[in-house]
Amino acid sequence: MIDRWICLDVGETLIDETRIWSAWADELGIPRLTFFAVVGAVVERGLPYHAVFEAFGLTRDEWVQHDGAVDARFGGFRSGDLYPDALPAIAALRDAGYRLAVVANQPAARHAQLRALGVEPDVMAMSGEMNLFKPDPAFFERALELMGSPAPGRVVYVGDRIDNDVLPSLRAGMRAAWIRRGPWGMIQRLPDGAQPVLIVRSLTELVRRIPEIWR
Repeated sequence: MIDRWICLDVGETLIDETRIWSAWADELGIPRLTFFAVVGAVVERGLPYHAVFEAFGLTRDEWVQHDGAVDARFGGFRSGDLYPDALPAIAALRDAGYRLAVVANQPAARHAQLRALGVEPDVMAMSGEMNLFKPDPAFFERALELMGSPAPGRVVYVGDRIDNDVLPSLRAGMRAAWIRRGPWGMIQRLPDGAQPVLIVRSLTELVRRIPEIWR
Protein backbone atom coordinates (compact mmCIF):
# COMPACT_ATOMS: atom_id res chain seq x y z
CA MET A 1 0.00 0.00 0.00
CA ILE A 2 1.48 3.34 -1.06
CA ASP A 3 0.97 6.46 1.02
CA ARG A 4 -1.28 8.15 -1.52
CA TRP A 5 -5.03 8.62 -1.41
CA ILE A 6 -7.72 8.84 -4.07
CA CYS A 7 -10.80 10.55 -2.62
CA LEU A 8 -13.92 10.15 -4.74
CA ASP A 9 -17.06 12.25 -4.96
CA VAL A 10 -20.38 10.37 -5.35
CA GLY A 11 -22.86 12.17 -7.61
CA GLU A 12 -21.81 11.94 -11.28
CA THR A 13 -18.51 10.41 -10.21
CA LEU A 14 -19.67 7.04 -8.89
CA ILE A 15 -23.43 7.49 -9.26
CA ASP A 16 -25.52 8.53 -12.27
CA GLU A 17 -28.04 10.98 -10.75
CA THR A 18 -30.62 10.74 -13.54
CA ARG A 19 -33.05 8.80 -11.36
CA ILE A 20 -33.01 11.21 -8.40
CA TRP A 21 -33.58 14.24 -10.65
CA SER A 22 -36.36 12.31 -12.41
CA ALA A 23 -37.97 11.64 -9.03
CA TRP A 24 -37.99 15.37 -8.33
CA ALA A 25 -39.57 16.15 -11.70
CA ASP A 26 -42.24 13.49 -11.23
CA GLU A 27 -43.03 14.55 -7.67
CA LEU A 28 -43.43 18.18 -8.72
CA GLY A 29 -45.50 17.27 -11.79
CA ILE A 30 -43.00 18.81 -14.21
CA PRO A 31 -42.17 17.08 -17.51
CA ARG A 32 -38.72 15.56 -17.19
CA LEU A 33 -37.36 17.23 -20.33
CA THR A 34 -38.43 20.63 -19.04
CA PHE A 35 -36.99 19.96 -15.61
CA PHE A 36 -33.67 18.73 -17.01
CA ALA A 37 -33.43 21.75 -19.33
CA VAL A 38 -33.81 24.06 -16.33
CA VAL A 39 -31.10 22.11 -14.49
CA GLY A 40 -28.80 22.77 -17.44
CA ALA A 41 -29.65 26.47 -17.48
CA VAL A 42 -28.94 26.74 -13.75
CA VAL A 43 -25.54 25.08 -14.22
CA GLU A 44 -24.71 27.33 -17.19
CA ARG A 45 -25.52 30.45 -15.16
CA GLY A 46 -23.42 29.33 -12.22
CA LEU A 47 -26.37 29.32 -9.82
CA PRO A 48 -26.81 27.01 -6.81
CA TYR A 49 -28.83 23.85 -7.42
CA HIS A 50 -31.87 25.14 -5.50
CA ALA A 51 -32.32 27.77 -8.22
CA VAL A 52 -33.87 24.90 -10.22
CA PHE A 53 -36.84 24.91 -7.86
CA GLU A 54 -37.00 28.69 -7.71
CA ALA A 55 -37.34 28.72 -11.51
CA PHE A 56 -40.62 26.86 -11.07
CA GLY A 57 -41.84 29.35 -8.45
CA LEU A 58 -41.11 27.23 -5.38
CA THR A 59 -39.69 28.73 -2.22
CA ARG A 60 -37.22 26.73 -0.14
CA ASP A 61 -39.92 25.93 2.41
CA GLU A 62 -42.16 24.63 -0.37
CA TRP A 63 -39.72 22.34 -2.14
CA VAL A 64 -38.15 21.02 1.07
CA GLN A 65 -41.60 19.74 2.04
CA HIS A 66 -41.29 17.27 -0.86
CA ASP A 67 -38.03 15.73 0.37
CA GLY A 68 -39.65 12.70 1.99
CA ALA A 69 -41.92 11.95 -0.96
CA VAL A 70 -39.02 12.28 -3.42
CA ASP A 71 -36.86 9.96 -1.34
CA ALA A 72 -39.71 7.42 -1.28
CA ARG A 73 -39.99 7.62 -5.10
CA PHE A 74 -36.24 7.30 -5.44
CA GLY A 75 -35.86 4.45 -2.97
CA GLY A 76 -32.14 4.93 -2.40
CA PHE A 77 -29.18 4.00 -4.57
CA ARG A 78 -29.56 0.87 -6.71
CA SER A 79 -26.97 -1.08 -8.62
CA GLY A 80 -28.20 0.45 -11.87
CA ASP A 81 -27.33 3.92 -10.55
CA LEU A 82 -23.64 3.07 -10.35
CA TYR A 83 -21.68 4.11 -13.40
CA PRO A 84 -20.40 0.89 -15.03
CA ASP A 85 -16.79 1.93 -14.42
CA ALA A 86 -17.26 2.70 -10.70
CA LEU A 87 -16.57 -0.65 -9.05
CA PRO A 88 -13.91 -1.76 -11.58
CA ALA A 89 -12.07 1.55 -11.07
CA ILE A 90 -12.16 1.22 -7.28
CA ALA A 91 -10.79 -2.30 -7.59
CA ALA A 92 -8.08 -1.23 -10.03
CA LEU A 93 -6.97 1.69 -7.86
CA ARG A 94 -6.81 -0.55 -4.82
CA ASP A 95 -4.81 -3.14 -6.78
CA ALA A 96 -2.42 -0.36 -7.76
CA GLY A 97 -1.79 0.27 -4.06
CA TYR A 98 -3.76 3.45 -3.50
CA ARG A 99 -5.77 4.08 -0.37
CA LEU A 100 -9.35 5.04 -1.16
CA ALA A 101 -11.88 7.41 0.34
CA VAL A 102 -15.43 8.38 -0.64
CA VAL A 103 -16.38 11.71 0.94
CA ALA A 104 -19.24 13.63 -0.67
CA ASN A 105 -22.25 15.92 -0.36
CA GLN A 106 -24.95 13.31 0.24
CA PRO A 107 -27.55 12.42 2.87
CA ALA A 108 -26.26 10.20 5.68
CA ALA A 109 -28.35 7.24 4.44
CA ARG A 110 -26.26 7.03 1.26
CA HIS A 111 -23.31 5.66 3.26
CA ALA A 112 -24.97 2.30 3.93
CA GLN A 113 -26.54 2.23 0.46
CA LEU A 114 -23.15 2.60 -1.22
CA ARG A 115 -21.63 -0.16 0.91
CA ALA A 116 -24.57 -2.41 0.01
CA LEU A 117 -23.67 -1.86 -3.66
CA GLY A 118 -20.11 -2.99 -3.07
CA VAL A 119 -18.43 0.40 -2.65
CA GLU A 120 -15.90 -0.42 0.09
CA PRO A 121 -13.22 2.27 0.43
CA ASP A 122 -10.88 2.64 3.40
CA VAL A 123 -12.80 5.76 4.49
CA MET A 124 -16.36 6.82 3.71
CA ALA A 125 -18.34 9.80 4.99
CA MET A 126 -21.33 11.76 3.73
CA SER A 127 -21.94 15.44 4.39
CA GLY A 128 -25.17 14.54 6.17
CA GLU A 129 -23.13 12.58 8.71
CA MET A 130 -20.44 15.22 9.13
CA ASN A 131 -22.78 18.22 9.05
CA LEU A 132 -20.21 19.79 6.73
CA PHE A 133 -20.87 20.55 3.09
CA LYS A 134 -18.78 21.35 0.04
CA PRO A 135 -17.39 23.79 -0.86
CA ASP A 136 -16.79 24.75 2.81
CA PRO A 137 -13.04 24.41 3.52
CA ALA A 138 -13.99 22.63 6.76
CA PHE A 139 -15.41 19.78 4.65
CA PHE A 140 -12.01 19.12 3.10
CA GLU A 141 -10.21 19.57 6.43
CA ARG A 142 -12.48 16.93 7.95
CA ALA A 143 -11.97 14.63 4.97
CA LEU A 144 -8.21 14.79 5.53
CA GLU A 145 -8.68 14.06 9.23
CA LEU A 146 -10.75 10.98 8.41
CA MET A 147 -7.95 9.78 6.14
CA GLY A 148 -5.51 10.04 9.04
CA SER A 149 -4.21 13.54 8.21
CA PRO A 150 -1.95 12.76 5.25
CA ALA A 151 -0.13 15.65 3.61
CA PRO A 152 -2.80 17.24 1.35
CA GLY A 153 -0.52 16.92 -1.67
CA ARG A 154 -0.69 13.13 -1.30
CA VAL A 155 -4.46 13.19 -1.84
CA VAL A 156 -6.31 13.46 -5.15
CA TYR A 157 -9.93 14.60 -4.94
CA VAL A 158 -11.97 13.36 -7.90
CA GLY A 159 -15.26 15.07 -8.70
CA ASP A 160 -17.46 16.45 -11.46
CA ARG A 161 -17.98 20.01 -10.23
CA ILE A 162 -15.52 22.85 -10.57
CA ASP A 163 -17.18 24.90 -7.82
CA ASN A 164 -17.68 22.10 -5.28
CA ASP A 165 -14.81 19.74 -6.09
CA VAL A 166 -11.95 21.07 -8.19
CA LEU A 167 -11.42 24.58 -6.83
CA PRO A 168 -11.98 23.92 -3.10
CA SER A 169 -9.83 20.78 -3.11
CA LEU A 170 -7.00 22.73 -4.78
CA ARG A 171 -7.38 25.46 -2.17
CA ALA A 172 -7.10 22.75 0.50
CA GLY A 173 -3.71 21.78 -0.95
CA MET A 174 -4.95 18.56 -2.54
CA ARG A 175 -4.48 17.52 -6.13
CA ALA A 176 -7.68 17.61 -8.18
CA ALA A 177 -9.04 15.42 -10.96
CA TRP A 178 -12.06 16.75 -12.84
CA ILE A 179 -14.32 14.05 -14.26
CA ARG A 180 -16.36 15.57 -17.05
CA ARG A 181 -19.69 13.79 -16.96
CA GLY A 182 -23.12 14.79 -15.69
CA PRO A 183 -24.60 18.30 -16.10
CA TRP A 184 -21.95 20.15 -14.08
CA GLY A 185 -19.07 18.24 -15.58
CA MET A 186 -20.20 18.88 -19.13
CA ILE A 187 -21.37 22.49 -18.82
CA GLN A 188 -19.05 24.19 -16.33
CA ARG A 189 -15.84 25.81 -17.52
CA LEU A 190 -12.60 26.31 -15.62
CA PRO A 191 -11.88 29.89 -14.60
CA ASP A 192 -8.69 31.49 -15.86
CA GLY A 193 -5.67 30.29 -13.96
CA ALA A 194 -7.35 27.24 -12.41
CA GLN A 195 -5.94 23.96 -13.58
CA PRO A 196 -6.71 20.57 -12.07
CA VAL A 197 -3.98 17.97 -12.19
CA LEU A 198 -6.04 15.79 -14.51
CA ILE A 199 -9.18 16.12 -16.66
CA VAL A 200 -10.87 12.83 -17.58
CA ARG A 201 -14.14 11.64 -19.11
CA SER A 202 -14.48 8.47 -17.04
CA LEU A 203 -13.06 6.60 -14.07
CA THR A 204 -11.59 4.13 -16.55
CA GLU A 205 -9.55 6.97 -18.01
CA LEU A 206 -8.61 8.08 -14.49
CA VAL A 207 -7.19 4.64 -13.72
CA ARG A 208 -5.25 4.57 -16.98
CA ARG A 209 -3.78 8.03 -16.50
CA ILE A 210 -3.28 8.01 -12.74
CA PRO A 211 0.56 8.09 -13.00
CA GLU A 212 0.30 11.56 -14.62
CA ILE A 213 -1.09 12.98 -11.38
CA TRP A 214 2.20 12.49 -9.52
CA ARG A 215 4.56 13.89 -12.13
